Amino acid sequence: MSTPSIDKVRDIVDRLPTTRDEDWKYTDLAKARDISAQWLDAGGEPPSPALADETALITGKIDATWFVIENGRLVDAPDVEGVSVLGKDAAALADGALAELNASLRIDELCLRLDGEFERPFGILFIDGTHDDATVSQGHVAIEFSANSAASVIEFHASRGEADHYANSFVTLKLEDSAAVSHVRIQDRALHHLQTGRTTVTAGRNSRFTSACFDLGGGLIRNDLVIDIAGPGADVSFDGLYLAGDGQHIDNHTRVDHRVGPATSRQEYRGILNGHCRCVWNGKAIVHEGADGTDADQANHNLLLSTKAEIDAKPELEIYTDDVKCSHGTTVGQLDETALFYLRTRGLDKQQAKQVLTHAFAAGLVSRVPVDAAKETILQLMRARLGELIQFDEELIG
Repeated sequence: MSTPSIDKVRDIVDRLPTTRDEDWKYTDLAKARDISAQWLDAGGEPPSPALADETALITGKIDATWFVIENGRLVDAPDVEGVSVLGKDAAALADGALAELNASLRIDELCLRLDGEFERPFGILFIDGTHDDATVSQGHVAIEFSANSAASVIEFHASRGEADHYANSFVTLKLEDSAAVSHVRIQDRALHHLQTGRTTVTAGRNSRFTSACFDLGGGLIRNDLVIDIAGPGADVSFDGLYLAGDGQHIDNHTRVDHRVGPATSRQEYRGILNGHCRCVWNGKAIVHEGADGTDADQANHNLLLSTKAEIDAKPELEIYTDDVKCSHGTTVGQLDETALFYLRTRGLDKQQAKQVLTHAFAAGLVSRVPVDAAKETILQLMRARLGELIQFDEELIG
């Protein structure tokens, strides 16, 4: 990267969102700016760690056709019948400083068009590794699903290495008329690494989009999911589960624009928090004028295991037409003492009883994972992370 380019990137980094921005008032990107500055000071060159072993451990667990992006480089892109590789996608160019950062620094982008029905899921692995110095990586994937197509997509975000790392990814999914897409996102980054990510979905007439997102790792994670219902008869359903421990900050912002009706959207996010951590959920549904017959539902439920854990939850509905059915709600609670006592009278110790109850709280979302090939891996990761949260040496509520 030449010096003028570095200067340009520094300007973009300086314009990253701050807590003065309404949508970012709970999430401070100061560390992301600091990591970016350190990386630019060192020349702004992406590292090239050997990640073949780590990649194989992940891809070997889930039966899928895998596309692999390592530190922003597309290192594996198999040929598949019915899948076309497209030219560059400009969708991420006009959405603020994070999109500018992605467009300025990304090395490769993966742009595909899927035509037909695919039984085997497609996997997209974003994996980053660090050496001794702070690093930054960008990921960009755009997939078009042709009319009447059917496919499943699994995103997996992972990172390795002791040095600081900041990843910034953009994923664009466009569903044409009557397309059916099942989507899973698994985020299991190292607990000291940072990630900002934006997924944009456009749902055409009579299309169906079903998604489940799981946040397990990361020191600071910000997810933006933006869904545009552009055709009548579209059916959108998405779940999210975030498990946060000491020092973690996980922020999920969702927005669904109902531009036409009738159409349906449903979202449910759940969080389990322990230690000194903070999570954010902001779900917004906007029913535009003329979108009669809209059915939109939002739900957010949280389980706090520590007096130091904090959740900021904000459901929002904006309705500009009359013939709609909309609802939203959020809850924050603790482990039920009666249930804990009951389990302990059946021979479980305190830690085992808490693990049973927290697992039950999360299991409902795991049972709805829309891609069968990913269910077992998600279940294993969830169990392991819950075990870590329960064992955390803090005073637990209940």
